[in-house]
Amino acid sequence: MSYRSHADLGGQPGHGAVTPEPEDERFHAAWEPRALALTLAMGATGQWNIDMSRAARETLPDYADLSYYQIWLAALERLMAERGLVGADELAAGHALHPARPLPRVLRAQDVPGALAKGSPTARPATCAAAFALGQPVRLRADAAPHHTRLPAYVRGRRGVIERVHGMHVFADSHAQGQGEQPQWLYTVVFDGATLWGADAAPGLRVSVDAWESYLLPADEAQP
Repeated sequence: MSYRSHADLGGQPGHGAVTPEPEDERFHAAWEPRALALTLAMGATGQWNIDMSRAARETLPDYADLSYYQIWLAALERLMAERGLVGADELAAGHALHPARPLPRVLRAQDVPGALAKGSPTARPATCAAAFALGQPVRLRADAAPHHTRLPAYVRGRRGVIERVHGMHVFADSHAQGQGEQPQWLYTVVFDGATLWGADAAPGLRVSVDAWESYLLPADEAQP
């Protein structure tokens, strides 16, 4: 079965208006902080990486019917089940029924503040020269990837300009497939709103997207 992301919704009509919320309004139900804590604690075990978890979330068949933290929880269940860390009978019962499998890393309560402060930096030392330069016109690849990718559908095949060069970073596409970090140069590409949305774009609108080097082509190069 072909890979399908249910999370690539940018630019699609029919999803209703975006309702801004206060910056400090993080949860809407009492169970949601627990879902977040479980996800962070299991991620710290090293059984999967952040891009694998994103792939697990975006491919949930009922993605559109779930709330934000319901998506996180369902993906966590999938990741754990795939690795033999929880059984279907335990998920149904809502508690452990079998001895826990030993894990090489465990996030202890006293270590949580430090782990959150450290985060998971993705920057890596440069091993080659950047192929594109600040201010250079580029075109985003038009083909859809058959795996997790951070290239939004609404910019594929569109022309933009390099707005910022970030250095080399872990390549999410390979990382999500368990193929290693394979760092690439990362760029911010800015698009004129009319390039993306045509006459419906607000006057003066500009959209910036972070894109890895393999997503980019010289602006005048034919699409593959």
